[in-house]
Amino acid sequence: MSDLHHVVIIGGGFGGLQAAINLKRAPVKVTLLDRRNFHLFQPLLYQVATGSLSPANIASPLREVLKRQKNVQVLLAEVCDIDAAHRQVILRDGAIGFDTLIVAAGARDNYFGHEDWEEFAPGLKTIEDATEIRRRILLAFEAAERDLDPERVKALLTFVIVGGGPTGVEMAGALAEIAHDTLKNNFRRINPAEARIILLEGTDRVLPPFPPPLSSKAKASLERLGVVVRTGALVTDLQVNCVTVRHGEQSETIPTHTIIWAAGVQASPLGKALASATGAGLDRGGRVIVQPDMSLPGHPNIFVIGDLANFSHQTGKPLPGVAPPAMQEGRYVAQLIAARLTGKTMPSFVYKDHGSMATIGRAHAVADLGWIRFSGHLAWLTWLFVHLINIVEFQNRIMVLLQWAWNYFTRHRSARLITGEGAAPWTATSLGQRNRSSDASHQRPQDESPTTVKGATSD
Repeated sequence: MSDLHHVVIIGGGFGGLQAAINLKRAPVKVTLLDRRNFHLFQPLLYQVATGSLSPANIASPLREVLKRQKNVQVLLAEVCDIDAAHRQVILRDGAIGFDTLIVAAGARDNYFGHEDWEEFAPGLKTIEDATEIRRRILLAFEAAERDLDPERVKALLTFVIVGGGPTGVEMAGALAEIAHDTLKNNFRRINPAEARIILLEGTDRVLPPFPPPLSSKAKASLERLGVVVRTGALVTDLQVNCVTVRHGEQSETIPTHTIIWAAGVQASPLGKALASATGAGLDRGGRVIVQPDMSLPGHPNIFVIGDLANFSHQTGKPLPGVAPPAMQEGRYVAQLIAARLTGKTMPSFVYKDHGSMATIGRAHAVADLGWIRFSGHLAWLTWLFVHLINIVEFQNRIMVLLQWAWNYFTRHRSARLITGEGAAPWTATSLGQRNRSSDASHQRPQDESPTTVKGATSD
């Protein structure tokens, strides 16, 4: 196999994994590089963050997925740079040569120049992000149960989600269900149903990529769940205990201890390294501008796919950073490589848009399939089906289906675990001491000051 054409794939996400799978019958050897040993089904991360699913339900070990594909080797490695001239991928602990390179390194959260905000408002890109958000949500309810100050309890039970796209909308709906259904009768001092879930969106409507009628239906569904939806709301500052929002000329500060970031993504830093090595262009979001066949100008053996690629040749606008384009690009590039090795050519990549969907809580969703647009229970069932069939491993599909059925009929979320090192600074010992003092004197200490929350870092 050492004399075979060597294809190196960076990233085991939707695009990279599809490329590897579709090279199964090609006369090549494939090396798949990823700094994680698993493929993550990111669309369901919010369900891990809200206790519906466990991390293992939506993560599949790459070696297990590809164990029957003898021409693929999976290596756990971190890519630092790319030497296009010498056809090498530079790793943190070495280098690996390639004949053809597929870069599918994905994207990370975009804080629009305010990287310090990540500390207070983790995004939702990794398993660690999801479990950290779950920890903060559940700790907020636990802290509220122990606190005696009404204003502080109100802030602890206020959850702010920044960004009204599909992730933000789905997260808001799930949080509302936790407060009103899942945690009912779980506490003695507080009523979880009094929690405020506030969804902030900078444009004039939630789900901006969707048609306006579906955006309106999504907003109405969220409001029926008790979510406060604020459009035209621009976040100007984030702190450990508040969010500052501007509405037109007016500014408002919202006291809260739990902030979730869902306001956009930016390309992996590997895009800059790739641009430096090849002379390829980058867009404002750091995505690499690719040719119609997903290759780079002057480098027909280097392809960029998925969230890291800016493919604008079809509509004049970049393809959305979601799973379907990445999967189709991965399949296309694999077929193109196989065709080239046999002396054949292929037409340019064409993305087939099968539509968009977003779920809003229990038994409600919106769907835009292009030829038809609908909402409600049928859209929710369609959303369930589409997500199930796209989960990589069969056993995970069964586990997710069973968990969904249990959650639907019982309204119970079994993965409500507070994990991770330590507790948030506004709980733990200081809270216990504060409440013991309050029990003794019935007065709030006057010298309290908020401390900084250490947040999760995004991928």
